[in-house]
Amino acid sequence: MTTAQDLLTIALEPQPERSVGQGDLSLSLAGAELIDLLRAQAIDLDGDLIVPGPQQAMEDPSLDAAAAALLRQLPFEQVEDWLWRRGRDLAAAYQTSFEEDGLLTRARRGRLSLGAERMELADTPARRLARTRWEEGEPVLAALAAAVGIHRGEGPRDDADPGSEAVTTVLAAVNDAVMELEAVRQRRTIENSAFANVWRVP
Repeated sequence: MTTAQDLLTIALEPQPERSVGQGDLSLSLAGAELIDLLRAQAIDLDGDLIVPGPQQAMEDPSLDAAAAALLRQLPFEQVEDWLWRRGRDLAAAYQTSFEEDGLLTRARRGRLSLGAERMELADTPARRLARTRWEEGEPVLAALAAAVGIHRGEGPRDDADPGSEAVTTVLAAVNDAVMELEAVRQRRTIENSAFANVWRVP
């Protein structure tokens, strides 16, 4: 399982305290892909610019798609720009992949709601491995989940080391993008409320 697949698995586990927004999750999944590409040495970062390495086959179709989506000509793409471009509808794409692979099935009694159809995670070795990684507090997975509002019971570890400066750069960009998306939502809510109030004035 890739980091993005583990993240989606954790996001799809029942979360009584809140639901995860598709836009937030898509941005975090795009960040997870970048981190896996960094670890596979398929890319490097020059500051916040994504520098592609030699093209290589990845061990996962979604990572192959991510690598194929890299901009390989100057000027190279900034991490934040990648998150917005690659992240567009990415959660839905991963959900479809999970369904095709039998990792996500129609819920008999319905515990999770994704769009109009209620789905639940199948009990698979991949799900159990993701849960183990989560319960062990793997720093990158914990940081990506925290960006979309999912926290482990005992809270985040302040001393957790994500592994490298490049990974830290990606995680910071994910947090910034999610906060920007939330700011857009709040602004639209205020604008819609103001517009609605115009029609209530006697």
